[in-house]
Amino acid sequence: MWINNVGFGLVGLLVICLSHWIRKWRNPKCNGILPPGSMGLPLIGETLPLIIPSYSLDLHPFIKTRIQRYGPIFKTSIAGKPAVISVDPEFNNFLFQQEGRLVELWYMDTFSNIFAHEGESRTNAVGALHKYVRSIFLNHFGTESLKEKLLSQLEQVVNKSLSAWSTQASVEVKHVSSAMVLDFSAKQIFSYDAENSPENLSEAYSRIIESFMSFPLNIPGTAYHQCLKSSFGMKNQSQKKVMSMLKDLLNERRTSPESHRGDFLDQISNDMEKEKFLTEGFIVQLIFGGLFATFESVSAVMALTFTKLSEHPSVLEEMIAEHEAILKNRENPNSPLTWDEYKSMTFTLQVINETLRLGNVAPGILRRALKDIPVKGFTIPAGWTIMLVTSALQLSPNTFHNPLEFNPWRWKELDSRVISKNFMPFGGGNRQCAGAEYSRVFMATFFHVLVTKYRWTIIKGAKISRNPILGFGKGVHIKFSKK
Repeated sequence: MWINNVGFGLVGLLVICLSHWIRKWRNPKCNGILPPGSMGLPLIGETLPLIIPSYSLDLHPFIKTRIQRYGPIFKTSIAGKPAVISVDPEFNNFLFQQEGRLVELWYMDTFSNIFAHEGESRTNAVGALHKYVRSIFLNHFGTESLKEKLLSQLEQVVNKSLSAWSTQASVEVKHVSSAMVLDFSAKQIFSYDAENSPENLSEAYSRIIESFMSFPLNIPGTAYHQCLKSSFGMKNQSQKKVMSMLKDLLNERRTSPESHRGDFLDQISNDMEKEKFLTEGFIVQLIFGGLFATFESVSAVMALTFTKLSEHPSVLEEMIAEHEAILKNRENPNSPLTWDEYKSMTFTLQVINETLRLGNVAPGILRRALKDIPVKGFTIPAGWTIMLVTSALQLSPNTFHNPLEFNPWRWKELDSRVISKNFMPFGGGNRQCAGAEYSRVFMATFFHVLVTKYRWTIIKGAKISRNPILGFGKGVHIKFSKK
């Protein structure tokens, strides 16, 4: 009898402790009133409904239903971390201007634990460090560099890539585009030679991306858990090999002046003497992250563009006409693409904008509150993650008529001020991607070469989904052939 009473007592105590813990989870501390919403289940929050695939280009149902239920700013918990999600354009634009004051750049644990966004290697800092990073990337990938040398090099690499793809029965266009973009970007950063290097960067990043593009549930069997195991040498060594290669290259440039190539790595290694924040760890993380950004984003937009062009032949016809007109206006049709010709690709750039608008490769832009932030009668506590869902603006019927319709012609009528406030595929504020123009030029050059020299047929289309990151299932398989 005494043993039974002790057992019942322990069970009762456990129930009380669990109830207290759950109540505390569902009602986080706040120096004010939290936005409406739900914190979901303990430990995992509302992660599960967020990662259920949605087979539409519309906002993910997780976000859409909660906007209808709670309004444009609501609280939640993703992967066990408290967060506020905002689709409020006024508040989002305000936060973009508060970098380093009210908020800082932030990532989910999938990225921050691996990219080391704490300590001396952190790449999310503001002030002089951020200005330097933006400046050096623009120096090598910005408008002037594109005009003077990169445009002609891009055309050459696209010609070479399409020629190689045309010899195959079909290619999965997102995969091969990823490799093309990554190899070219790596060449500009540290003179990477894809054909002769012992390290296959595109294969390494393909393996890494599977883990990075997952939500951070550190549970055996999840992609994130496998990625953490990889970091400690318990599974594949892709990330470790890439980081080690970058570290060795940096050391070689610093100790052997004859190895200098005049590239990004040369400049940043030379600057280590005068910029104290340029540590070895920081530089390796910066290059690793820069390559990661080019690897996934451009290729996803290109894969979606192929899908939409196949569904809208009238769009493809107008693109072909635009590029054939460029060739007709040349004295020599075989002369290389010029900057003025790129700027004249009005309709092609509208197609790219429309694909970027619909694509929304990432679910939102993340920030972390550095202090309590008051917003419309509520308070976002310091330390909370804030997801700014800019894609909601890009899919708003108030700005874009029939927002889910693929209609490049809509960009003829849109005012530039409306575009600047409602179209942010490359981020906003002083964190806008320094590679925005580089990405557009790469895609425009690719489609220029494609429609003037090649025919293509989709052999197997993709089942496009959001979970909430844009995905293409088993891929878009295309047969290319020369005209």
